[in-house]
Amino acid sequence: MNKTALSLFLAGAITLPGLAQARPVTLTTQLKNYGGEGAYLAIYVTDTKGKYQKTLWVSGKKAKYYKNLRDWARGSGMKPSEFDGVSGASVGSGRSLKVTVDLADALIDAGYEIRVDSAVEDGRDNPADVRTPLTAAGAGKPAAGRGYVQSFVYDM
Repeated sequence: MNKTALSLFLAGAITLPGLAQARPVTLTTQLKNYGGEGAYLAIYVTDTKGKYQKTLWVSGKKAKYYKNLRDWARGSGMKPSEFDGVSGASVGSGRSLKVTVDLADALIDAGYEIRVDSAVEDGRDNPADVRTPLTAAGAGKPAAGRGYVQSFVYDM
């Protein structure tokens, strides 16, 4: 299969998940203990070149603060269609967020990454707080965060 055909196939797997084989994937984000308000998180998929592809989950109810999740905000364009139905409350210091999403099988072991951006009001913004390859071998293995995230794990 040439690169163009492969790219079109993978793009279709992302944009048309109903037509592709998908599996449930559980995402667990454990936050560090920090001083301050609840954290806003954006969990999303990027392609082999680091380009935004799909939002998996956004944590934090006030959309006006989503701009602080810089890499995700730039990639998603902050269009409500990108986060409708995949958002929830912010996550407090030392707490964890656990959500299950459907993810196209074509994304696994194909060079894609899961990334987590984090931000806290009156605190530092952390684009790509976590970056972890989306591989079958990486499932269940914690990835360390660089900011508010202590660890991130995906399980299939």
